[in-house]
Amino acid sequence: MDDTIAQAQDEAVQLTSELIRIDTSNTGDPATTVGERVAAEFVARQLRDAGYEVTMLDSGAEGRSNVIARLAGSDSSRGALLVHGHLDVVPADPTEWSVHPFSGAVQDGYIWGRGAVDMKDMVGMMLAVARRFRRDGVVPPRDLVFAFFADEEAGGAYGAQWLVENRSDLFDGCTEAVGEVGGVSITLGEDVRAYTIEIAEKGIAWMRLRVRGRAGHGSMLHDDNAVTKLAAAVARLGEHQFPLVVTDSLRAFLTAVTELTGTSFDEDDLAGSVAKLGPFSRVVGATLRDTANPTMLTAGYKANVIPSVGEAVVDCRVLPGEKRKKKR
Repeated sequence: MDDTIAQAQDEAVQLTSELIRIDTSNTGDPATTVGERVAAEFVARQLRDAGYEVTMLDSGAEGRSNVIARLAGSDSSRGALLVHGHLDVVPADPTEWSVHPFSGAVQDGYIWGRGAVDMKDMVGMMLAVARRFRRDGVVPPRDLVFAFFADEEAGGAYGAQWLVENRSDLFDGCTEAVGEVGGVSITLGEDVRAYTIEIAEKGIAWMRLRVRGRAGHGSMLHDDNAVTKLAAAVARLGEHQFPLVVTDSLRAFLTAVTELTGTSFDEDDLAGSVAKLGPFSRVVGATLRDTANPTMLTAGYKANVIPSVGEAVVDCRVLPGEKRKKKR
């Protein structure tokens, strides 16, 4: 292996580990979201040390920091390529982890911690590649724009969305972009490896349910309990199975797998057929239908008081095209 590539690989591991140790938990509430500025300063420092001119700016709120740098290519008239990642992670409860989620431990052949997959691993690789190109004088055929965003885990309002609306000049000339889960490799059988390309994502439709009832004492008979009504509604949503939808992209994927492996997929038993894909079936299965998963419950303030209000949050994901079709 080329020494410079080996160095970049080792650097990617080290950078990813250091990034994981920066707690950038995004709770969805700006008052309790932490660490994005610290991570952005770390990224900016790595880029500046390699010789980049760096733009670092907060996007609409203090501490919601983003970093952008551009590497000029040999032909800047060609469309530039945007390579982007996000610095925030979803919160993690250390008691549920065998290795502390913000340790960045490197052991057993893995990097451990919150963000090791989503997506400080790619941020670390982006930094390692950017630093190697600058260090070794690599001039790409077109401009490369490296962007590191805040707030992806809560919708991007303080990250990508704000930058597009207020500093679109930072992305001048970009005609393509590579980001999170742009593609992964999967093993099909013993001797076939395929490289998938993500072309769309489910849309997010988070719902908050609020149920009202009559407050009362927990020791009494009660026929208007907000918690009971909320629990029933949440259970119905959580147990509901939406109809199967075979999108054009899914059909093309299954056709390609059949060509590679000879495995057939019966559309009359598509869910069962997809199980043939092994561990990757969990990902493909999520593209077969809309989903609605309850994720948060809030009600009450004392064990013997029946509250008048209960709330739940449901994470709904809608297949591309489905919301539009239902509106017609």
